Amino acid sequence: MTLYPAIDLKDGQCVRLRRGVMERATVYAPDPVAQARAWQEAGFAWLHVVDLNGAFAGRPVNEAAVRAILAAASVPLQLGGGIRERATIDAWLVKGVARVIIGTAAVRNPQLVREAARAAPGRIAVSLDARDGKIAVAGWAESCELSVLELARRFEDAGVAAIIYTDISRDGLLKGLNLDATN
Repeated sequence: MTLYPAIDLKDGQCVRLRRGVMERATVYAPDPVAQARAWQEAGFAWLHVVDLNGAFAGRPVNEAAVRAILAAASVPLQLGGGIRERATIDAWLVKGVARVIIGTAAVRNPQLVREAARAAPGRIAVSLDARDGKIAVAGWAESCELSVLELARRFEDAGVAAIIYTDISRDGLLKGLNLDATN
């Protein structure tokens, strides 16, 4: 099993949101590079980085922080948040991101996921972020009627490297996993 320690970026700092609410962010580390190094020194084999501002804006916002982490870390990094176009996917892969995570675009433009997965085998993941079993997009600000299972099935044969599930109702509360939802 691989554990992925998370670095959620808001305004260039490492934060934790409570149930995905940006206004309820707690800063845990002002320096994302120091946090990345700490996770790496603790023995983690991967880093999971999310550009929270980017998720809401629909485009990368914390690019300087992500680039700094990439320069400092010697472990692979998977990145999500605001990645909704093929050019953005390709640019991050060229910059050294090992795996790009697609969330909102997986719902709104599923063909993008398939094309990216074909072009970059093993380097594309889909994020399934759900509140009460229904998918949320655009930084979790918008809900849709699509269930987690329905969205997961859409990408069963798309060639994605991973599917990442987040239960928004538990996010940032330190309550552990919602095992019932993952069955």
